[in-house]
Amino acid sequence: MTDAGTRPSTASGGVLSRRALNRALLGRQLLLGRERRSVAETVEHLVAMQAQNPRDPYVALWTRLQDFDPHELGRMVAERQAVRIPLLRTTLHLVTARDCLILAPLLRPVLERGYWTGSPFGRKVKGIDIDAVLAAGRELLDERPRTTAQLRTLLGERWPGYDAASLAYAVHHLVPVVQVPPRGVWGGKGLPTWATAERWLGRPLDPAPSIDRLVLRYLAAFGPATVMDVQAWSGLTRLREVTERLRPQLRTFRDPDGKELLDLPDAPLADPDTPAPPRFLPEYDNLVLGHADRTRIVPGDAVWKWEFPDTAFRSPLLVDGFVQAAWHLKRDRDSATLVVEPLALLPDLAAVEEEATRLLEFLAPEAGRRTIEIATR
Repeated sequence: MTDAGTRPSTASGGVLSRRALNRALLGRQLLLGRERRSVAETVEHLVAMQAQNPRDPYVALWTRLQDFDPHELGRMVAERQAVRIPLLRTTLHLVTARDCLILAPLLRPVLERGYWTGSPFGRKVKGIDIDAVLAAGRELLDERPRTTAQLRTLLGERWPGYDAASLAYAVHHLVPVVQVPPRGVWGGKGLPTWATAERWLGRPLDPAPSIDRLVLRYLAAFGPATVMDVQAWSGLTRLREVTERLRPQLRTFRDPDGKELLDLPDAPLADPDTPAPPRFLPEYDNLVLGHADRTRIVPGDAVWKWEFPDTAFRSPLLVDGFVQAAWHLKRDRDSATLVVEPLALLPDLAAVEEEATRLLEFLAPEAGRRTIEIATR
């Protein structure tokens, strides 16, 4: 039986239009209609959720799930059932505890490359005994959770001839570490404070995690996709040998440019004509960042090309399935305003306003006055 708005698997070799790829992605990302799933199940289905901004996973789940209770995710973070940890593309992501122990070792090469060649930090510790630094950092964090500033001070005192910030970031990148509560809990505040993943969760990392399984999970949530898409999402390289090994298990398509797309044989493909309601996404969401070719979700090459007069927090808004506006929240004592700034004339403003009203009630339930502003172009 197929889900509403989906069609059975298509034989390998067909060409999928941009709109077909868009609707397939929205369906697998739970954005064609809010679903009744547990928070843990959803986080694992999405593999990992962008979490640089502590609020982002909450908005991302609110826009995907029916009757989402942010305190459920908050409890998971507080009770160590979910954690925020540097993973994909070296950025902070929310994952379940189980996935943390699997993904951290799989994505270690990404963080190592990010430290040694993707940042200035590696150059500043040239010649140091990095194993000794990491052992000291691990010992400090196992003793008790510490902030980056505390790590910087303590490691700088031990290695006074080196850049202290680079020493602290070596631990961030090269030791699996998680940010601990209250930061990351709904309504909680606090400086970013770190602990080692294994000590915080009380379990060791998976000694033999499956990269094949990771690629299959990506396709379940983001496919059909190219090998380059998987690499852009994860930050990993040389995945073609993995996809070639998996090829007998996969079906293939072509995108409008003729590139080969890989997919699971039984994964649903939403009908290209399926209506896509407005969906407000957090500032960072892997829906937008999860492919090398983002034209399936961003019209043309308009990836954040708009200019704004200030540096306020802004996030994407999907209208008819594509990024067609930015939004941000303005707070002032007892009032809250959700501002929508379109890239072009928006269709179905009533639906956008209805969804914006719901989001504003979610983000600012205590505000005495809530308003929606939709800028004109």
